Amino acid sequence: MTIMPSASDRKYRRGGPRVPLLPSQKCSAAAAEEELREGGLDGASFSGAVFNLSTTVVGAGIMALPAIMKQLGLIPGLIMIALGAALTESSIEMILRFSRASKSATYSGLVSDAFGGPGRTLLQLCIVVNNLGMLVVYMIIIGDVLSGTWSDGVQHSGVVEEWFGQHWWTTRSSLLLLTTLFVFAPLISFKRVDSLRYTSALSVGLAIVFVAITAGVAVVKLIDGSIEMPRLMPELADQASFWKLFTTIPVLVTAYICHHNIHPIENELKDPSQMKSIVRMSLALCSSVYIATSFFGFLLFGDQTLDDVLTNFDGDLGIPYSSLLDDVVRVSYGIHLMLVFPIVFFSLRLNLDGLLFPYAIPIAFDNRRFFSLTSALMGFIFAGANFVPSIWDAFQFTGATAAISVGFIFPAAIALRDTHGIATKNDRLVSWVMIFLAVSSSSAAICSDIYGIFSSEKDVGG
Repeated sequence: MTIMPSASDRKYRRGGPRVPLLPSQKCSAAAAEEELREGGLDGASFSGAVFNLSTTVVGAGIMALPAIMKQLGLIPGLIMIALGAALTESSIEMILRFSRASKSATYSGLVSDAFGGPGRTLLQLCIVVNNLGMLVVYMIIIGDVLSGTWSDGVQHSGVVEEWFGQHWWTTRSSLLLLTTLFVFAPLISFKRVDSLRYTSALSVGLAIVFVAITAGVAVVKLIDGSIEMPRLMPELADQASFWKLFTTIPVLVTAYICHHNIHPIENELKDPSQMKSIVRMSLALCSSVYIATSFFGFLLFGDQTLDDVLTNFDGDLGIPYSSLLDDVVRVSYGIHLMLVFPIVFFSLRLNLDGLLFPYAIPIAFDNRRFFSLTSALMGFIFAGANFVPSIWDAFQFTGATAAISVGFIFPAAIALRDTHGIATKNDRLVSWVMIFLAVSSSSAAICSDIYGIFSSEKDVGG
C-alpha cells in the first residue's frame, strides 16, 4: 500500500518523466515521482523498517552521550535520555497521524499543507542544516578514530598513526580525503536508499559491537575494584557550571532525530498502519543502546570522559588485550559511521535539491544536477570536518537550532494549526510542552555558549 501525495506534494516536481512501477500498483505519475524521490519501494517488511529507522537514529550522536552523563550526573542523565525518547515518539506519532489526514507522502508536504510554501521551505532548510551538522560530526569522529585528536593539551592517537607511524598519508586531512574518495563517493552515488540496505545492516552490527565491548570492560573493571560508581548528580561549582548543564539538551535532542526518514520508510511498507509499532520498537531499541552506552561509558572513564568518548579508547584500559580492544572499538564504530553517512546524506541531498530546484524533474533523472549537488555537498562537509574544533561545538549548534525545529517545533506547530480538525486536547497539551521545552532549552544553550565564549576571552585577557 502506498500513501498518495497531497496537493501540496503534487504541485512540486511537475513535468518529470513517468516512472514504470509494478503492474499491480495503480498510482499517478506524480505519486511515482514522489516515491522515487524518497527512495520508496513498496513491500518492505516490519523488521526491515525497524532496522532502517534504528540505523538512522543510532548514527546520530551516540558518542556524545557519555559526556552528557559527565555534565548532568548519572540519574538526571538517564532520565533525560528516557524523556527524549518519549518526546520523540510523541512528535513522530503526530507526524504520522496528521500525514494520513492530509494525505501527505512527505514531511515537507505535511508542513506545506499546514503552513504553505514558506513553511515547506523553512522545514527543508532546517533539515539541510541539521543533516549537514550531523555529517560534519560523523567525519570529525572518523578523523579522530583514524588520525587522533587533541583535548586539553593532550594528544590522543588514532589507529592508523599507531599502526603505521607518522607519514604524510596518516595526517588527518589525508585520511579524510582518502575516506571521501574511496568510501563515501561510491556509497553516496546510489540514487535509491534501498541500495544501502546491506551496508546499513553491517553498521548496526558494528554499533552493537562497540556497546558490548564497552559494557564488558566496565563490568570487569568494576568487579576487580579498579573503578568506582560514577557521580549520580551534577557538580555545580559556580554559575558557569550551572548554565553549562543546558548545553547537554540540544546534544541529546540531536541523538534522536530521524523525522526526515519517517515517510520514506513508511512508504515502503506493505501495511503503513504498522508504522506506529515500528517507531515504538525502534525507539525502545535505540534508547536501550543509548542508555547502555551512556552508563557504561561514564562508568568506565568517569570524569575523564571526553566530548567524543571514542577518543578515550587510545590508552591502557587496565585489562588484558587492552590495545586490541581499543582498536576494535574505535575501528568498528568508525566503520559504522562511514556506513550510516550515506543514509543521512541521501535525505540531505533530496531536501537541498527541493530548496534549490522545487519545480525541476526529480534529481534521480538529472545526472548533471545529481553529481554537481553531490560534489558540492561533499566538499562543504569535508571542509567543515577539518575546521570545526570539537564534536561538542557542532552538536550544540545544530541541536540548538535546526534539530530541535525538525524534531519538535514543526510537529507541535502542525498539531496546534490542526487544519483537518483531528487534534485532541492531549495533542495540544503535549505540543505546548514540546514547544516550551524546545525553545527554552535551545535559548539557554545558545546563551550558555555566548557566556562561555566571553568567559574564555576574559580568562585569556586576564
